[in-house]
Amino acid sequence: MRRPRAPLFLARAVYRQRRLRDAARLLPLVGLFLLLLPLMWSDAAGAGRLAVYVFAVWALLIGLAAYLAPGLAQPEADAPPEDA
Repeated sequence: MRRPRAPLFLARAVYRQRRLRDAARLLPLVGLFLLLLPLMWSDAAGAGRLAVYVFAVWALLIGLAAYLAPGLAQPEADAPPEDA
């Protein structure tokens, strides 16, 4: 006798939480790319413009991490309950 197959699609809450975790894993890579981007600029931008760019990217990364953090604090919906 065959075992029943797992459902093809995940529940909506589980799917969204996994995508949220994927976004959180991708955030440092995006930040690294954005912070290394000025090295590829051909013209020598002023030091002031460069400093503003670095701090704007830094603030954007902090804001995105703060936006993602509450969703990451929730336990995964399909995880089995832990034994006490």
